[in-house]
Amino acid sequence: MNKPLRHIAVFCGVLVLALLVQATWVQFARSDELASDPHNRRVRIEAFSQPRGDIIVGGESITGSVQTSGSDFKYKRVFTNGPMYAPVTGYFSQAQGATFLEGVHSDVLGGKDSRLLSSPLSLLTGEKPHGGDVVTTIDPKAQKAAYKGLTDLDAKGAVVALDPRTGKILAMVSTPSYDPSVFAGMSGKEGEEFQRLDKNKDKPLSNRAIRETYPPGSTFKILTAAAALEHGTVTDINAPSGIPAPYQLPLSRTKIGNVVPDAQCDKVSMKTGMQWSCNNIFLDAAHKTGKDQMRETAEKFGFNKEQFTPVRTAASGYPGELDQPQTALTGMGQGSVTSTPLQMAMVTAGLANDGKVMKPYMVDELRGPDLSTIEKAEPEELNQAVSDSAAKKVQEMMEYTVSDGTGSKVKIDGVTVGGKPGTAQHGANVNDERPYAWFVSYAKQSDGSSPVAVAVLVDPKDMNISRSDIAGGRLGAPIAKAVMEAVLKR
Repeated sequence: MNKPLRHIAVFCGVLVLALLVQATWVQFARSDELASDPHNRRVRIEAFSQPRGDIIVGGESITGSVQTSGSDFKYKRVFTNGPMYAPVTGYFSQAQGATFLEGVHSDVLGGKDSRLLSSPLSLLTGEKPHGGDVVTTIDPKAQKAAYKGLTDLDAKGAVVALDPRTGKILAMVSTPSYDPSVFAGMSGKEGEEFQRLDKNKDKPLSNRAIRETYPPGSTFKILTAAAALEHGTVTDINAPSGIPAPYQLPLSRTKIGNVVPDAQCDKVSMKTGMQWSCNNIFLDAAHKTGKDQMRETAEKFGFNKEQFTPVRTAASGYPGELDQPQTALTGMGQGSVTSTPLQMAMVTAGLANDGKVMKPYMVDELRGPDLSTIEKAEPEELNQAVSDSAAKKVQEMMEYTVSDGTGSKVKIDGVTVGGKPGTAQHGANVNDERPYAWFVSYAKQSDGSSPVAVAVLVDPKDMNISRSDIAGGRLGAPIAKAVMEAVLKR
């Protein structure tokens, strides 16, 4: 072979080798990257090429798949009671992608999870597995009670209910909500509907239960009490405190009063302070417990950390750097402390469970199309936040608050109920914004265990009620009661 031909042969060989290397690199090293690229239309076509598995609530499917025409996307998603369950399911849209359970467990629902293969030969034959199901922990009656409670008020807000013994999420509602079915396809009309929802000032696409944080107001006093008891700041919940009302913040001339007459809170015990939600008692308890021990207890309940249910939540916050007045203000859930409704449900559930906080979760089981179990959830302890003795003292105070105090609207005949209402000021000038109304509660069975704890948040900004009528006991308690009754009747 002459020299020019040899050079050409070598050059062609190099080109072929480069082509093989590139093909190998694309098919193996970059396969996952290309498969997840949102601009890869073939992947999206495949995702909508067959019916999807379902999300299950109370033994019934709340999702489905229907055939479409005029598109290379063969199927699209439909949702039953879409607005009520949207904070759980999220959406699965041909144009907008997937969120919440539809997104987190997309591989199982779409049949891509390797555990769904019927046999090892499936890998060789190219057999495409059918989608599996996601079985949730949601109690349909509790979910309905929570959604009805908020929508009957025509309020923005959220409700979360937990089983304190296991951490199962029994209800998760956020209002205003949306129907994921209305923008599940690719049509221009559906795209316009998504844009309308996305730009709506009331933020219907936002999950207020787990993705937004708020000042928890007086509901946080149950955590303040737990921290004070755990660290020895308070030892006797029935002893007079000697704390005057109104309360002067440390290193400040500012005095904080109470909703009830100050004389009703002057120098009272912590139990009486909880009964009438006396700010002076809990401001002083937080100040004397100190920012580090307050934060330590808050973090054991789940603050300052994202939770995965498996959907990721926003982190509730107890700040690290606080001066003495700011530390005192956290005792009544004001200042710079923030919480999701899920987090306050975790605090309530942990106290109802004798100080043991269970990790919250809302998927009980993943199963194949043949109904075989491919993954089963097991309850998992998050922390022993406080001792059982400290927790039981807080229970005593919360139950007294329901039987003889500001939480009376959550009473259930024949059932022991503990609760705490709260009203949370917010905004640059606290008098400029209408306060949030909170209510947290739990119900006990005859054996002393608690099957349900609830946190209710109502944002009355656009409600047609006077500011004086905004109170957690008035707005949130009836919702909490209805949710607890739904679980207890189960």
